[in-house]
Amino acid sequence: MKQYSVPLRDFKEIDDWDTVIFLYKSALKQIKTKIDILNDEFQHRHKYNPIEHVKARIKTPESIVKKLKRYHYDSSIENMVRYVNDIAGIRITCSFTSDIYKIADMIANQNDLTILSIRDYMQTPKKSGYRSYHMLVTVPVFLSDSVVDTKVEIQIRTVAQDFWATLEHKMHYKFEGDGPDYISKELRECAEFVSDLDAKMEQLNIEIQKYGEKNE
Repeated sequence: MKQYSVPLRDFKEIDDWDTVIFLYKSALKQIKTKIDILNDEFQHRHKYNPIEHVKARIKTPESIVKKLKRYHYDSSIENMVRYVNDIAGIRITCSFTSDIYKIADMIANQNDLTILSIRDYMQTPKKSGYRSYHMLVTVPVFLSDSVVDTKVEIQIRTVAQDFWATLEHKMHYKFEGDGPDYISKELRECAEFVSDLDAKMEQLNIEIQKYGEKNE
């Protein structure tokens, strides 16, 4: 479990669970609003919505504790803030793989966000076949007497990739990360089908756009 540098001094006066979760929920609201505005702007300028769906979630206390134990950390608020990077998460689904990078660039250009890390599982899929684009950012949460930089994980993927990832997630939790070999193998094969489908849909979309431009 990697540690990313959110200044813990921002959290030094925070010693209760409800307040920490309030901060993460507030950070999610800010990121969600930014994404909605960017999507509306893209529609206004280009008459096209790159974003199909946005889902925000806060990790459950059980999941947080389980993750800390998995990496041999005590269950404390300090460890939770320091080591668990996906307490607040936003998943963005889009139609085409090219949209993933458009959306990531738009988010990266927000000057009040700090990008802590990027993991491009589009270019380098996981062994399981998982493909997505992950950004770990901090957003400042403005309180009445302080500003707290709070981590949010952003996942961007196509609709097809999201369908695959949902099934893979179910298998992971059903078998606690150790699913039958034949299911894992078939999932990897499906991941290749999804990749091929995304590529074909992308090319079809390009051809449709070209045809439309010729006939304007």
